[in-house]
Amino acid sequence: MPSSHCHPVAHRLGRLILAGLVASLLANPAATQTVPAADRTGATTAAASPLPEGSWRFIVSGDSRNCGDVVMPAIAAHSAQFAPRFYWHLGDLRAIYKIDEDIAFSNVNDGHTLSCESYHRLAWSDFISNQIGAFGDVPFYLGIGNHELILPKNEDAFQREFADWLDQPTLRRQRQLDKEPARPEPYYHWIQGGVDFIYLNNASDCFSDEQMRWLTRRLAEAKSDPAIKSVVVGMHEALPDSFASDHSMGDKEDEPQSLSSGVDTYRVLTEFRKHKPVYVLASHSHFFMENIYSTPKLTPKGADPLPGWIVGTAGAVRYALPDVRPAAPAKSQTDIYGYLLGTVSAGGTIQFSYEEIHAPDVPQYVWERYPAKAVLWCFQHNSQNKEPKAPDMTPRCEAPRVPACGSSK
Repeated sequence: MPSSHCHPVAHRLGRLILAGLVASLLANPAATQTVPAADRTGATTAAASPLPEGSWRFIVSGDSRNCGDVVMPAIAAHSAQFAPRFYWHLGDLRAIYKIDEDIAFSNVNDGHTLSCESYHRLAWSDFISNQIGAFGDVPFYLGIGNHELILPKNEDAFQREFADWLDQPTLRRQRQLDKEPARPEPYYHWIQGGVDFIYLNNASDCFSDEQMRWLTRRLAEAKSDPAIKSVVVGMHEALPDSFASDHSMGDKEDEPQSLSSGVDTYRVLTEFRKHKPVYVLASHSHFFMENIYSTPKLTPKGADPLPGWIVGTAGAVRYALPDVRPAAPAKSQTDIYGYLLGTVSAGGTIQFSYEEIHAPDVPQYVWERYPAKAVLWCFQHNSQNKEPKAPDMTPRCEAPRVPACGSSK
């Protein structure tokens, strides 16, 4: 990979920064707390309640950069009590614009240092080994996020690297049933247990015209198919005009297609909801929030908003909550990690709850991969909300702007 992909200063200082990681951890008094080995089981102490006949569960979260190699195995371990039918990742796998802290920590522990070039080569294979691999036999559905388009990565590279997941048998069979092209796209759907699960690709800040036509066809099919009881739509960035609109499809004033395609999608989903339930899931913002579309703009004259959630809590640096939030009892919370648990009834309606994970949920094998305090750093300091703010612990690599819609390849 050409050295131009690595910022010159980061390239020169990278070894010094990485070599000082362990010293920085140990010098931080707040990071010297420990979790007893006996409590590092990765197993939850609470048993999941039995499900009514015909019900089943799935789990969702997104944004697993920075500390995802620590948090995602904890999500896999904690969620096992619910026997989820699948896990759905809503995008942003690795940071790419900088070296993820978890990758840096593990390399320091092994006596290695990283340049930007070597990090870019291993970032996605690391995700496959340490995050997808943590879920074992649980089916893993993968969404694309904006960090998957930061150079030297792009959409074509994403499709090549993750072909086995974009073309897994369930999705391939669905394309065949739909009489769609054999080549998989980063937007897709599959029908399971009476629910149509649709992933939309807005990694480049909008929905392409082709994708909008595809969505229209999919919703028309779902409307007319009596076997489909409800629809769940997942995406990386939330639709415009939500409570997280300043970090969503609604924050691109210089890109009218971003705003217009998001507004059109909200309208199309609202129209579909007159016929069957629809639930809209996103990440991108690194906190948990429910009822995200119950804003004044989307609820004129008491209009019923789309049911929407943000769950960007799979390991990324935690963000501050917006000043204006959904009214109680809707929950908004940051400085947490966890996942959204969906419970599908026999009739196809879905109840969602948020499951938080903590340091003791991290499996023992993960603790052994890192310096003693690195796991606790992820829980105690991987946040933009802490004072004093933790230093930027890893080298930054060049981060060109994500391409505009229609030029993501």
